[in-house]
Amino acid sequence: MPAETHLFACLNDNYGVLLHDPDSGATASIDAPEASAVEAALAATGWRLTDILVTHHHADHTGGVAELKRRHGCRVTAPRGEKQPIPAVDRTVGEGDTVTVGGLAGRILDTPGHTLGHITYVFDADHIAFAGDTLFSIGCGRVIEGTAAMMWDSLLKLRALPDATRIFCGHEYTDANIRFALTVEPDNEALRARAGEVERLRAAGRPTIPSTIGAEKRANPFLRADVPSLAAAVGLAGRPAADVFREIRERKNRF
Repeated sequence: MPAETHLFACLNDNYGVLLHDPDSGATASIDAPEASAVEAALAATGWRLTDILVTHHHADHTGGVAELKRRHGCRVTAPRGEKQPIPAVDRTVGEGDTVTVGGLAGRILDTPGHTLGHITYVFDADHIAFAGDTLFSIGCGRVIEGTAAMMWDSLLKLRALPDATRIFCGHEYTDANIRFALTVEPDNEALRARAGEVERLRAAGRPTIPSTIGAEKRANPFLRADVPSLAAAVGLAGRPAADVFREIRERKNRF
């Protein structure tokens, strides 16, 4: 049977996700922003926590790990390349490694930039990627520990996934991201259509994720730094895509 997911809000603007294998009953929490929110999601679904899959070390993604480990004895998998400690880790992974949640098989992409060790979990058979704070809908994570070139390379890895891949990210930032993106590509029809869709979703109190890689390729300026018209729009026609990405990211930082 295909994987099941349960998305839930937590903290101020974070999202948590449960990934469930209906055949085995195994369930992973993708990150653990706060233990109480994960417990509420488990109670709502009736699922049993067996794993936590951590994308990066920031506290708003790891704050509930230790408590959930104590309560459930679950297996905690975390990035190998993070310099900051993540609590209660059983296994560290990096690009080329695989993870399992019951019968669900995922692979690791190293996607540094936001942090040096950030990873993305890709479950190809179910067309799902858990991108943490690397890729948001119509946005990307702030470059904190890495470089713009590093983040651009990470985004290219995600952009190369099949268009149908559903992207789960760590925050509800889409509305703000769209407001910025329209300053860069005001005539992008896909972006304008996404703006209308997001307005309707938020008005109904619904989340704007998951998105898909195909939708993001058409509307997300941070995945379009190698599009000549976008480079020209920010005054960098003919410049390397990493330079264009850096300019867009810096503009977003000031927005």
